[in-house]
Amino acid sequence: MLIINCKIITWQTPNQILENQAILIKGQKIVRVGSEIQLIQDYPEEERVDVHGQWVMPGMICAHTHFYGAFSRGMALMGDPPLDFLQILQKIWWPLDQSLDEEAVKYSTLVCLIDAIRHGTTTLFDHHASPNFIDGSLDVIADCLLESGLRGVVCYEVTDRGGVEKAERGIRENIRMVQKARQGGFEGRVKATFGLHASLTLSEETLEKSRAAVDSDTGFHIHVAEHEVDEYDSLNKTGLRVIDRLQKHAMLGNHSIIAHGVHMDMKEVSLLAETETWLSHQPRSNMNNAVGLADIDSALRMGVKVCLGNDGFSNAMLDEYQAAYLAHKLWNKDPQRMNGASLAEIAFQNNAALASHFFAEEGQIGIIEEGAQADLILVDYLPFTPLTAGNLPWHIQFGFRDSMITGTMVAGKWLMRDRELLTLDEKQIAQRAMSAAQATWKRYQQQF
Repeated sequence: MLIINCKIITWQTPNQILENQAILIKGQKIVRVGSEIQLIQDYPEEERVDVHGQWVMPGMICAHTHFYGAFSRGMALMGDPPLDFLQILQKIWWPLDQSLDEEAVKYSTLVCLIDAIRHGTTTLFDHHASPNFIDGSLDVIADCLLESGLRGVVCYEVTDRGGVEKAERGIRENIRMVQKARQGGFEGRVKATFGLHASLTLSEETLEKSRAAVDSDTGFHIHVAEHEVDEYDSLNKTGLRVIDRLQKHAMLGNHSIIAHGVHMDMKEVSLLAETETWLSHQPRSNMNNAVGLADIDSALRMGVKVCLGNDGFSNAMLDEYQAAYLAHKLWNKDPQRMNGASLAEIAFQNNAALASHFFAEEGQIGIIEEGAQADLILVDYLPFTPLTAGNLPWHIQFGFRDSMITGTMVAGKWLMRDRELLTLDEKQIAQRAMSAAQATWKRYQQQF
């Protein structure tokens, strides 16, 4: 197809805004970006998609999420409200993930994918847990991604909190999916990494087994220092802080993703930079759990590849972007913290680099240029002040809204046009999810 009558945000480095140009898509990729007049002349028989002056930009990317948490929405807590982060895990998330069966995993995933399509998020890195449905759980998520048309990287979060046998099953589930994804298939849209919950629920033995289970080309996706308890637990168990502990087990590197990192010290941050490990930042979750905020400005200065995730909040990544801009100013009582240009680097360019790293065989993700994957969104934004490549980060902060996204495309296929979902039946999925959620809540309550 030939996308015409558009304004293009390329998110290249440096970013460009192109007018009077068109995008030619063949198969899954962008084949040409050039003069609209010239491309119409060169490809007169190509289907023309007139987007009526809307902005075309790469689909947004979520570097860390939890589809399994969808059924927490509106769930009544049992007993007194949690007092701290550890109680949040013990009273909410661990009983919830233990309440999930195959049906719940499927529909908690699908409702998240609908949310992603509607809000222009086209690639998601999921971190899954369902201790009473481990074997085959990643297949369920992969099948949902294929059905939706979205792109995703999956893993199972190994933990010792269910005992040795469940930890080993989690290890096997990761190995199985890593091998399956490497064999091809999944239409080039599903990749896998090795999931670990957090240092505080992992023994030395389980870390050793996990490292030994996969080769050096397989990375790890793990929560780190979301709260001080993770650091104190690691120090008590091993005499090492969490990042040092992971380094000891050779788990850092450019294939690995560290989520949160709120309470790392500067030596740990320097290790992330030295090993080229990715750091995913989730400000809405950090605020909700009252755990503080990582010193992201310093991490960027030290060369850490900081990305933006949502930790299971809504998959409207514009909301995460806008929260990050404000949260760091308030937390540091400094209006110059989290500069808009730095935030754009995190949310768009670094997220694109992360996705492109994992989908290297498919080509560049999160950028509009010839040869890149055609993962695009349409934004119906009408600025009333000048919009340039230089001030775009602040237009996104103060002007863009997720309700302005009218179209979502992945690998050259429309998943939503004119706000109409094309691959998933939202009403039917919501009805099935309602039934699965009620059963999940019942199992959750029975644990207290």
